[in-house]
Amino acid sequence: MAAFIAGGIWSMIELRINIASLIVGFENAVVFFQDRVGTLEWPELPDLMESTAMTLAIVLLATLLGAIISVILGLAAAFNTSPSRATRALARTFVVVMRAIPELIMAIVFIRLFGGGAVAGILALGLNSIGMLGKFYADAIEDHDDGPRRALESGGSPRSRQIFGATIPGIMPAIVAHGLHRFDINLRASVILGWIGLPGLGADLSQALGVGSYHRAIPLALIILGICIAAEILSGFLRMKLLGRSEPSRYGFIWAYHKVRDRYRTNGVTESTVKVSDTSRLGDRTTPPWNLGRISRVAAMGLFLALIVVSAWYAEIDWVRFFEGFASIPDVAGQFWPPDDGDIPETLWAALLTTVQMGLAATLLGAILALPVGAMAARNVAPNPWVAQIFRNLIVVTRGIPELILAIILIVIMGMGQVAGTLALALGAMGLLSKLVADSIEETDVRVQQAISTGGAGRFQVFMAATVRQAAPASVAHLFYQLDVNIRAATLLGIVGAGGVGYYLLNANRVLSFEVVTYILLMIFVVVLILEFISILMRRLLR
Repeated sequence: MAAFIAGGIWSMIELRINIASLIVGFENAVVFFQDRVGTLEWPELPDLMESTAMTLAIVLLATLLGAIISVILGLAAAFNTSPSRATRALARTFVVVMRAIPELIMAIVFIRLFGGGAVAGILALGLNSIGMLGKFYADAIEDHDDGPRRALESGGSPRSRQIFGATIPGIMPAIVAHGLHRFDINLRASVILGWIGLPGLGADLSQALGVGSYHRAIPLALIILGICIAAEILSGFLRMKLLGRSEPSRYGFIWAYHKVRDRYRTNGVTESTVKVSDTSRLGDRTTPPWNLGRISRVAAMGLFLALIVVSAWYAEIDWVRFFEGFASIPDVAGQFWPPDDGDIPETLWAALLTTVQMGLAATLLGAILALPVGAMAARNVAPNPWVAQIFRNLIVVTRGIPELILAIILIVIMGMGQVAGTLALALGAMGLLSKLVADSIEETDVRVQQAISTGGAGRFQVFMAATVRQAAPASVAHLFYQLDVNIRAATLLGIVGAGGVGYYLLNANRVLSFEVVTYILLMIFVVVLILEFISILMRRLLR
């Protein structure tokens, strides 16, 4: 922790992130909106609907592709469904590799193979999703009760029936919940891919900024922001329902609904008694009745399948070009190999160091902002439920803002450079870390806090002596996870002028120097592996 704090402070000094920079940035913001933006020009509704539909279609198909492959890899990586140690090691290695390769580089390769349509974005976002979903699904399979699968195994059922009859149904809520979370991430990442030709809202924003049309770019950024926040709220609500959480107070209107429902609920009628009465009316039937719950589940599944079909149709996938792309793999591979430093190795390594500094500084700043926000969002620490709800809603809104949109707004206000990118990452880190800190505090043992309070300790003493000590290990683990996320994100923010190695990555792609792209990829890969090793070490020390 001392090394992390020292590294964060050193990075802030090197990047010149200080009060003077913020004051100058505020002054530039006033001038910018007065002189350069003018009257905002909102896009025409038909054009906006077309771009939005294309973006959502790509993101939905990419998330579905990533989830399907991740389930297969999760089954191969879990010890209770994959008896072969070599298979488990190979599956987990593939997951780590997919997490280490940025979706931007994947998209560059797939555009060379399959053209600049939706296919490249679907494959890039889908394969990058494996890095997160594959790990989560494997952990969910290993943590799930293996009794039903062993029961089928002892009854002579083949392995396929064990998996589809017991394992997958048991983790289906986790599959859908993590898939919804990944949908949010892919939605924000799709904006970044617009800078290299992916169709949709990201491409429209890139074109507007490329010609300096800020009066068109700002409305597009606000529209993307609204879509991301709406997706975050909707997916969070669905995840809460799927995971069976009984305290839905993270969203104010849902919390109010449950309060009213509980207040007017008939006395003496509980969920358990309803289930018993329903079961007693079933008699000898072996299939579930068509009650409201089953009808809603079938309707939701039908709606989801319809969305997939519409998305596949709207994406206009050129299947001929898709299969022809596989035949061009040897030629495209020759363009990317062997790697070359472009005769500027010192510049590239200095830019990579800047990227790491941006991640360190943003994580430290995000943690400083997240600790008080997360503490006030925890229901067992906040002075009253309304305060906790206000901070929970603040977290939801902050998490829904894409770092790229923040970086663009700060860049056009403060100028190009790493200061804008670092501040954008810091605000994004505050959103995620605040949620994780609040959840960690709420999961502490309340009896310890009550014991110290009974002894005469004040609220602040209880918080420091009991709550912080219990939540510290999980919070530190979340902190290093956020550092990993921020360094990856800093790599991508460079494409919009936020500093770091991403700027050179985009330039190498524009001038078709794909050997330099490979060289930068290997540099990023080394950093990611080092971070992965540090994260594994920290998790072992904190257990």
